[in-house]
Amino acid sequence: MKRRLCALLLAVLTLCSCVQTQSQTEKTESNAAAHMVLRYADQFTVDYDADGRALVTIGDDRFLVVPEGVETREETGATTLCLPLRTIYTASSAAMDPFVRLDALDTVRLTGTKREDWSLPEVQRAMDAGTILYAGKYAAPDYELLLAEGTALAVENTMIYHSPETKEQLEELGIPVLVERSSYESHPLGRLEWIKLYGLLTGKTAEAEAFFNEQAALAESIFAQESTGKTAAFFFLTASGGVNVRRPEDYVAKMISLAGGRYVFDDLAADDGSARSTMNMQTEDFYVGAKDADVLIYNATIDGGMETMTELLVKADWLADFRAVQSGNVWCTEADLFQQTSGIAAMIDEFHRIFSGTADETALQYFHKLS
Repeated sequence: MKRRLCALLLAVLTLCSCVQTQSQTEKTESNAAAHMVLRYADQFTVDYDADGRALVTIGDDRFLVVPEGVETREETGATTLCLPLRTIYTASSAAMDPFVRLDALDTVRLTGTKREDWSLPEVQRAMDAGTILYAGKYAAPDYELLLAEGTALAVENTMIYHSPETKEQLEELGIPVLVERSSYESHPLGRLEWIKLYGLLTGKTAEAEAFFNEQAALAESIFAQESTGKTAAFFFLTASGGVNVRRPEDYVAKMISLAGGRYVFDDLAADDGSARSTMNMQTEDFYVGAKDADVLIYNATIDGGMETMTELLVKADWLADFRAVQSGNVWCTEADLFQQTSGIAAMIDEFHRIFSGTADETALQYFHKLS
């Protein structure tokens, strides 16, 4: 009898232990599901409650995103955003492309960039059709138009911090302001992962997740390859006669490294904590640092670009001494390089093709070779 009681007690304890373990597992899985999984981005977080409401934290700002048909609730210190959002003002030009990729331009009504300054054809067509209106740049928005259109959200970049009175005015008028901080991401794919936040705001979280996973897989396949050993300089010639280059902590410099190249100015001054992506240098310093670079990449987004080596040498005949010029390995960016933020993985892929010597010049989207 005593043995039977001991065996029964052991069985009960084992069952309780299993139930407890299962409960703990379910609780752990439940907690894991309560957060948006972010693999590279660290400038925002998303926490879900049991009813699907999402608490978004970006720096010191918090937003409670409430799905359609779900009752809102009080959240201390958070701005409530009720879906669907149909009248978004994208003062940040970098924020527009995710809406294009998610087929969610119908949620954007206003922009802070003029039609002629867009290189995204989808946005150009929408402005031609009048479905997206120009509402003034970030520092001087058309408040009357924003109110007349019933703006539900203003998406700004960190430049708005240089015009705090504008942000305050928008909020006083009842227009929530979301300052996107993708430019502060330490990894290029962190910038790309912000598409998940825009997916949340447009009700397309599944599409955003699928897009990011596909693009990350492309980039990660390149990360896994050995370095090409090629050195590269990314620059443009300023109107004042100097040279503008990317800072070593900038995401373009990091893309060059991730693509298997080495950025020739990776030993410039360390990050001073600012969000500046570029710096100017004297031509003499650029000459010393980039003369023997294997590849030169000219940033044409400022001055409209060029097609031939002759055009480059007209701007700066001293570049004729450079190894890349003599070997014909000089490339120029296309106009949509910086506005098409969803193309980061494809840019890394094209960088890699250039460095590895496998680039088909007719098949590249973000670069072309000078003839």
